[in-house]
Amino acid sequence: MNRIIPPVFVFAIAIAAIYGVNDLIDFGKTDSFRLLRYLLAMICFIGAGIFGIFALWAFKKASTTVNPVDVSKASTVVSGGVFRFSRNPMYLGLVLLLLCYSLYIGNIWGVFISWLFVLYMNRFQILPEEQAMTRKFGQDYLEYKSRVRRWI
Repeated sequence: MNRIIPPVFVFAIAIAAIYGVNDLIDFGKTDSFRLLRYLLAMICFIGAGIFGIFALWAFKKASTTVNPVDVSKASTVVSGGVFRFSRNPMYLGLVLLLLCYSLYIGNIWGVFISWLFVLYMNRFQILPEEQAMTRKFGQDYLEYKSRVRRWI
């Protein structure tokens, strides 16, 4: 997993892409339903905070690493708290932040970029993480994986 691009860097690229698309492409940009967009953006923002903060807290409580690039440093399978609802609550939080920004600026293309982020994370980050966790924790991780969905 050492060749993995850190998820925060992939997130920054996605934010930059959403910002760039907003400035370059006027198609899909809407001021319709501004209040609804802002309300949905706020819900996404709050959801991102809840998933992100509680996931970090669960890792700290379990005394294990939050480093997604070096899974070998993980000391346990964290399965409590928000990890009962999602195997990847921090990544879910990042997707919600992308959607939040897209809704806030009113550009529908940001939703497409958010979907590309999910596809990238599934293939190049989460799948290698899951393989490493299975090698390290075996049946414990497989049982957790069978109980909890990848995203939500």
